Amino acid sequence: MTAFRYDQTVLFRHCDPARIMFFPRMLEVVNDAVESFFDRELGWPFHEIHPEWAVPTVEISTRFKVPCRLGENLSLSVVPTKAGRSSLTLKTSCAVQKDLRFETNQTLVCIDANGAPTPWPDHVRQRVTSLLERQE
Repeated sequence: MTAFRYDQTVLFRHCDPARIMFFPRMLEVVNDAVESFFDRELGWPFHEIHPEWAVPTVEISTRFKVPCRLGENLSLSVVPTKAGRSSLTLKTSCAVQKDLRFETNQTLVCIDANGAPTPWPDHVRQRVTSLLERQE
């Protein structure tokens, strides 16, 4: 499967005074990529998910390899790696050209308006299943 791609230029607002991207901003960019992935790949944009559903991150880990700097063009790729009844694990890799900068693994859980885990809607589950099968 070709990974879903999301591009972002490192802007001044992302950086500390040394012109290096501040790590919390990297996670914001990961979230932007995931939100776009839900919209474009899964056909379930966040503005349709909320307020009756939500997909909070319940686990996240990031390995930083090389700093990202002001003005660089980041290419993020989002790939689903595992799907459960109500959970979805994604791997987001960030590179500048072919130079890996960081990787994030996160698990999201589909919840209902009361905050209880709930199965993915059928159209989302079918799309995720299709994406996972293409990886095999």
